[in-house]
Amino acid sequence: MAALTLSDFRQVFARVGPTGLGLPALVLMIVAMLIVPLPPLLLDLLFTFNIIVSLVIIMVAIGTSKPLEFSSFPGILLLATMLRLGLNVASTRVVLVDGHNGHDAAGKVIQSFGEFVIGGNYVVGFIIFVILMIINFVVVTKGAGRVSEVIARFTLDAMPGKQMAIDADLSAGLIDQATAKKRREEVSQEADFFGSMDGASKFVRGDAIAGLLILIINIVGGLAIGVAQHDLPFAEAAKIYTLLTIGDGLVAQIPALFLSLATAIIVTRVTTTETMADQARTQLANPGALFISGGILALIGIVPGMPHFVFLSLAGVTAGIGYMIIRRQSAETPAGTKQAAGTPGAAGEAPGSAAPSTDLGWDDVEPVDLIGIEIGYGLIPMVNAESGGQLMSRVKGVRKKLSAELGFLVQAVRIRDSLGLNPDTYHIVLNGVVRGRGEIKVGRELAINPGQVHGRLEGTPTREPAFGLEAVWIDPSQRDYARTLGYTVVDPSTAIATHLNALLRQNASELLSHDETQQLLDKLAARYPKLVEDLVPGKLSLGVITRILQNLLNEAVPIRDMRTIVETLAEGATRTQDPDQLTGLVRPKLGRMILQGLLETEDLLHVMTLDPSLEQLLQNVAQQSAQGGNMMLDPDLAERLFAAMRENARQVEQQGHAAVLVVSPPLRSWLARAVRHRIADLTVLSYSEIPEDQAVRVIATVEVQAKK
Repeated sequence: MAALTLSDFRQVFARVGPTGLGLPALVLMIVAMLIVPLPPLLLDLLFTFNIIVSLVIIMVAIGTSKPLEFSSFPGILLLATMLRLGLNVASTRVVLVDGHNGHDAAGKVIQSFGEFVIGGNYVVGFIIFVILMIINFVVVTKGAGRVSEVIARFTLDAMPGKQMAIDADLSAGLIDQATAKKRREEVSQEADFFGSMDGASKFVRGDAIAGLLILIINIVGGLAIGVAQHDLPFAEAAKIYTLLTIGDGLVAQIPALFLSLATAIIVTRVTTTETMADQARTQLANPGALFISGGILALIGIVPGMPHFVFLSLAGVTAGIGYMIIRRQSAETPAGTKQAAGTPGAAGEAPGSAAPSTDLGWDDVEPVDLIGIEIGYGLIPMVNAESGGQLMSRVKGVRKKLSAELGFLVQAVRIRDSLGLNPDTYHIVLNGVVRGRGEIKVGRELAINPGQVHGRLEGTPTREPAFGLEAVWIDPSQRDYARTLGYTVVDPSTAIATHLNALLRQNASELLSHDETQQLLDKLAARYPKLVEDLVPGKLSLGVITRILQNLLNEAVPIRDMRTIVETLAEGATRTQDPDQLTGLVRPKLGRMILQGLLETEDLLHVMTLDPSLEQLLQNVAQQSAQGGNMMLDPDLAERLFAAMRENARQVEQQGHAAVLVVSPPLRSWLARAVRHRIADLTVLSYSEIPEDQAVRVIATVEVQAKK
C-alpha cells in the first residue's frame, strides 16, 4: 500500500475545510475537559466562550422567521449542552481540589459571579440561585419539552395530507415537478426537524437536572473536603464553597437559561415570513388595548394608598404610545383612501403609495382534504391508540381492503378535530366537501337491526350512519344479549369505518386521478413494457385512460385486471377515442370479474329482462337520439319504467338473489346511469358481458303497464 504524502493531506483538508474540522475539534475539547484538569485562566476563557455561544444561539432563534431556517439547532443544542456539562465537570474538579485556597481558586469568572449573587448574604444568595434553577427547570424547560412533543406528533400526523396536497397541486398544474420536489423535501425536513427537537428538548431537561445535582455535590462535597481534609472551620468552609458553588452554577445556568429560551422560541414559532420581533411589533401595536390598559392603570393609581406617581406616570406613557401608533397609522394611510381588507391595490389608492409589507400568496390557500374525517372534541379519545382508541387502525383496514378490491391505492385519510362540530359528531369529507355525517356515543356500542330481530333493547334509538338501518346505542354489557336477539353489534370505531367504507366505495371514481392512473401504468409497464408503450401516449392520452377507469369504478367494476383493460384499449383505440364507447368495449372483457360479486356462492345467475316490446321501444328511442348524444324518453313512460324495475328488483331480492337486469348492449350504458341513483341495488348488464359458459335463469320480466 502506497504511503500517504503531504499533498494527500492537503487535498483532504481542502475537501473538509476549516469549518469541517471545527466540530471534531470541539468534541475532542469537550472530552478533554472531562478528563484533563484545567487551570483557572483557561476555565475563565471557556466559561466566557460558553456565554457567547449561548447569546449567539438565542439571537439567531429570535431572528428566524421559520424553524427550518435554523435546522441545525438540535445538533448545536446537543454540543452546547455537552460543552457546558464538560465545563461543570472541570470546574467541580477545581473547586473540590483547590477550593480551600480561597474564593479565586476556580478563576475570576466564578468568583465574580458568586460574589455578585451572594451580595454579602450567603443564605439569600443560595435561595436566589435555587429559584433561578427552578425557573429554568420547571417553567421554561418543561414547557418547551411539552410543546416539542406535541408539535412533533402533529407534524408527523400531517405529513400524508401535506404530501397529497403537493401531489394535487402538481396534478392541477399549479406547480412544476421541480417545485413539487422541493416542497416534498421541505415537508420531510420539517418532520425530521420537529422529531429531532422532541429529542433535543430532553437534552435541555436533563441538563437542568444535572445542574441541580452538581450544586448539591459541590456544596456537600466541598464542606466535607474542607472540614475533614483541610481542617477548615465549618463557617469558613461554608463561606468558601458556597461562593464557589453558586458562582460555578450561575456561570453555567445563565447559558443554560439562554438555550432553554432558544428552544422554547424555536418550537413555539409560527411559520411566517416575519421574524419574532417583527411579529411582536406588528401584533402588539394595538391602540385600543393600550388605551384600555392605561385607563385601568390610572384607575388603580388614584386608589388611596397606592403609589400615585408610579401608576399614573406609566398610565400616561401607555396612552401616549397608543396615540403615537394612531398617528403613525394615519400618516401611512392617505386621507380619503378606503381599501377593502385583504385587497391591496384596490381602486382609490393614492398613486405611489407603498404596497403592504405582507401580501397574500398561494401558500395562504390551503388545499382541500381529498379524504378526511372531522371529529368533535368528544371523539378525540377514539383516535389516540395509547388510550385504547381504535379509529386509526380501523381506517387503515378500510384503506387496505378497498385498495385490494378496487385495484388502486386509496389515498391516506386525514383525521382532525374540529371545534365547529358538536362533541359527539363526525363528518366524512371528500375533496373538501362533507359527504357523510354521523353521531357517536363514546363508551357505548351500536346494535344494528339487520331486518329481523326477536326483541327490543334498552338504549338510545338512532340510525346506522352508513346504510340508514334502525339501530340502538347500548351499554357494552348488553352486547351478548343483543346478539342473541339477532342484532349486529359494532363498536363506535367500526361504525365510523363502515360509513367511510361505504362512501369511498360509492365514490371510488373521485379517488382516482391522473397520478393514480400513471402509477397503475408504471406498475404494469414493469412487467409488460411493450403493452403500455404501444398505448400511451401514441394511441390514447393519460386523461382519456383516467376517464375510462373512472367510468368503470362508477359502475362498481374493479380495475385490478389492468393488463386486460390496456389490451382492450390498445385494440379499440384504432376505432374510437370516446371514453364512454371505450368503456363499453372494456366491460365485456371484464365480464367474469363483474359477475364474481353477483354470483357469490352459487353458479347460476338469476336475472331480469325487459319485455321484448319495451326493449324494442327503448332501442328505437336510442337510435333516434344517437345524433343528439342523449336518450330523451317520455317522462311518464320513464316513471312507469323505473317503478316497474324497482318492484321487480325488490321481488328478486326477497327470493335471496342479487337484482340483475340484462339488456341489449346499446341500452346498457343509458339504463345503468338512469337507475344508479334511483335503484341503488340494481346491476345493469348487457348480453355481451355474460360469458358464454355462464348458466343463466330468467326469473322476472320488466313490463310497463299501459297508461290508464
